Amino acid sequence: MLGRVVCLAGPTACGKTTLGVLLAKHCGGEVVSADSMQIYRGLTIGTAAPTAEEMDGVPHHMIGVADPREKWSAARYVQEAIPVVDGILSRGKLPIIVGGTGLWQEALVQGRTFPKGEAGGAVRAELESRLAREGPETLLDELRRTDPASAARLHPSDEKRILRALEVFYETGRTMTEHQQESRNQPPRYSAVWIGLQFRDREDMKALIDRRVDAMARAGLMDEVRTLLPLPRDATALQAIGYKECLGVLEGRKTLEEALDEVRLRTRQYAKRQLTWLRRNPDIHWIYWDKDRDFVKALQASTEILASEGVY
Repeated sequence: MLGRVVCLAGPTACGKTTLGVLLAKHCGGEVVSADSMQIYRGLTIGTAAPTAEEMDGVPHHMIGVADPREKWSAARYVQEAIPVVDGILSRGKLPIIVGGTGLWQEALVQGRTFPKGEAGGAVRAELESRLAREGPETLLDELRRTDPASAARLHPSDEKRILRALEVFYETGRTMTEHQQESRNQPPRYSAVWIGLQFRDREDMKALIDRRVDAMARAGLMDEVRTLLPLPRDATALQAIGYKECLGVLEGRKTLEEALDEVRLRTRQYAKRQLTWLRRNPDIHWIYWDKDRDFVKALQASTEILASEGVY
């Protein structure tokens, strides 16, 4: 029997943190974050990481576990999160995987393995050097010869994935396509019930995102960014929405209002991309918010979903 888990998904600002806590208290669960930025220590305000008050006594895992100088991948996350989920199950508790990063959430449920190769390795360094000298189109042509299926899915501007696909081929002798097919053929590690949150009217989501950005600014986002100034400018933590823009203010490249306007825009765009990713998953039971988020009704709907799936 596969261990049963709940995956709570949805775009940023949709209320995943609050509903995750309510579900955990109601069902005897513990929360596992699947957010690619909340893993970093010191990134609290800008990532909307739950405070101790918001956790309300519910154990939360995989938050603030990484040094902001590190570069975590989905592979590293799965490696670290599987023992956490298994530990929750061994205690007779229900793991509630609350995710803003759809790839990480799905990879954890599948127990997905990833081909080796990390940014900073010798092969990657050589490919990055070639990218600077020769341009992305040359490397994409090379990928078309070695892994035509991967190349067909990529645009020359998608430099990160072009480099990764070539890196995998040169380090393993097998194509990214072969690795992905092998991973898809593996049975999932956990049996998941997916619950999704989204607004019925996108304008309501946009308005809530704008209010959240304003609240982050009042809570001290700029001060939080100041604490990250010693980091290398290419650190993953400084690429997070909110941090990169506010860094421009501290470096005199933009005003605070310009930065906040950019944060609002980029957050809305990110929420749209999150929804696009999640709508690929036919297993999600969607709960739709109207003008306001009604967590009492959402909790009732969620527990009914879990009961129908034999989880609760």
